[in-house]
Amino acid sequence: MPAAADATRPTLAVFKLASCDGCQLTLLDCEDELLELAGRIEIRHFLEASSAVASGPYDLALVEGSVTTAEDERRVHEIRAAAHHLVTIGACATAGGIQALRNFADVAEYRATVYARPEYIATLATSTPVSAHVPVDFELRGCPIDRGQLMEVITAFLLGRKPDVPDHSVCFACKRRGTVCVTVAHGTPCLGPVTHAGCGAICPAYGRGCYGCFGPSAAPNLPALIPLLRRDGLDEPTIHRALRTYNATAFAELEVRSEEEQSS
Repeated sequence: MPAAADATRPTLAVFKLASCDGCQLTLLDCEDELLELAGRIEIRHFLEASSAVASGPYDLALVEGSVTTAEDERRVHEIRAAAHHLVTIGACATAGGIQALRNFADVAEYRATVYARPEYIATLATSTPVSAHVPVDFELRGCPIDRGQLMEVITAFLLGRKPDVPDHSVCFACKRRGTVCVTVAHGTPCLGPVTHAGCGAICPAYGRGCYGCFGPSAAPNLPALIPLLRRDGLDEPTIHRALRTYNATAFAELEVRSEEEQSS
């Protein structure tokens, strides 16, 4: 049986929709910080950590994963109704994730190709972020999310303040850690100029271009970046593939706006 509720401590719940569980594991990877946090709050629902659950309401609900089935859509409305604050975590929850690649193709064809009995598979035609269905109080980007940012967001909402999470690009993070620009120095294609910071600019630090794991930054200038990608050897199909990975739909929206700006 779940332990009795402690009315003096704020309550936290963690939920999963269509995802790989990586962002929930980031919370478990907090280790020492999580132990301290657990002593100050009541974790009422977190199946990745415990089968003991308690019903809402919850002061804060974290949701990982995209909405890809009718059941997901139903659940996310229930979670929203039970949560005072709802925060989405990871590329799946904030942008539809890699599974949103279905949005550019025929999902029925995918289903028939992958599954021996596709008639048993119930899925929506698209994979969408949680914010497409219910109001969201904050979106924490990443594939997976950064544990430092996660702890900041949890702490901020439970203390009633705004999370201090940067909205600048990966380029800023490269400069902070003293990493030489891989595009300027070596002609390496890199999405860092249009990608939200949060990973610590890991890939450029090892001589590789940014892959866009954290989605578009606050003010991305894709029309300026695409000519650089072409200059560094990427053709149009490769540019599309580079942008349509972890945050496919979010970058696709940027592509559309970029094409509209260039044609106007």
